[in-house]
Amino acid sequence: ALAEARRRLAEVPVEVVVVNHAMGLYELAAIHLTATPPNLPAAALAIDGLACLVEGLGPRLGEDGAALSDALANIRLAFVQIKG
Repeated sequence: ALAEARRRLAEVPVEVVVVNHAMGLYELAAIHLTATPPNLPAAALAIDGLACLVEGLGPRLGEDGAALSDALANIRLAFVQIKG
């Protein structure tokens, strides 16, 4: 079963897997921002991780790169609004 899962994963374009992981960081940040009370240090770490991927990889993320840049801007704005 593990070998089959590895084979299937190897068939998926790498940028698709990286984008999925980046969206996971976005969702993690959102979870921490909407907690009661918000967990700002945890949200900041998830946002910084997302930023490392989006800003570090840029156009290598393929056609989803622009959407990830927008998502990063939105989650940063949410962080500032909640922190303020």
